[in-house]
Amino acid sequence: MTPLEQEQIRAAALVWLQQRTLGGTVPISREELANDFQFNGSRFALVDRGRGIRKPERWRAALSILTAVPKSGRVRPYDDDEGLDGLHRYKLRRDSAGSAENESLRVAMREELPLIWFYGVSTGMFNAIFPVYLIDEEPEQDQFVVALTESQRYMRRASPVEHSLRHYLIAETKRRLHQPLFASQVKLAYEMRCAVCQLGERELLDAAHIVPDSHPDGEPVVSNGLALCKIHHAAYDRNILGIRPNLVVEIHHRLLEEVDGPMLRHGLQDHHERPLMQLPRRRTDQPDARRLAVRYDEFRAA
Repeated sequence: MTPLEQEQIRAAALVWLQQRTLGGTVPISREELANDFQFNGSRFALVDRGRGIRKPERWRAALSILTAVPKSGRVRPYDDDEGLDGLHRYKLRRDSAGSAENESLRVAMREELPLIWFYGVSTGMFNAIFPVYLIDEEPEQDQFVVALTESQRYMRRASPVEHSLRHYLIAETKRRLHQPLFASQVKLAYEMRCAVCQLGERELLDAAHIVPDSHPDGEPVVSNGLALCKIHHAAYDRNILGIRPNLVVEIHHRLLEEVDGPMLRHGLQDHHERPLMQLPRRRTDQPDARRLAVRYDEFRAA
């Protein structure tokens, strides 16, 4: 396979993922990644089974990297995490069989090639983060430094990381990695349906925080989230729709008195005093009553 063909496959994979995952906002399964992408009519796997680094046969540079969710009761074999500078790290393979794959990451770093990072949100399900770039290797820690945005690529290269810059890089990591992971986990927990109305159109589904991440209790955990369609997300954010700690919906009294067509009546008014229609199966993923109470007080005050 020529370098030009490799470049074309890499570009086509990014376009396919953009469409398939709605720009990285919808999780994708390992099976889809292994079987569904095609180039010139032939299947081309974007992940390798049992491996975290995808180096296609006869390619010099890697195509993708993967961070899986560990099975219950087990520790993740490679600790891919965030550094003090706000940039993420990706661990090399430590076994002798991984030397070719590790070298393929070095090639991608030297040639500044875009990679795809599949980050696990549940068993067999991943958020696609793309494009990402390897911008440095830290041999003592057996890891690469990962840039998630163009800003991270060039800021680190331009000057030492200072206090204000570090905060900016952390914010960029939060936007590109943490927030999409939270959104995917929430949507999966609610089985890709709106908590209020059970709408299952993934293009119209958001993950809403119960209390914002600026709040002391605003951790990016599923119990601080709600899967909401765009109508109900907007209504929730603007205190038109509230959710009581007992999981019952309340519509602002101002809207209950209005007459403005079927969307208002069926989309909002009819849900007043009704319980949520969709909840996570796992009790630990269900909306936290304490956070709901904080948010409901804001709704009542409005």
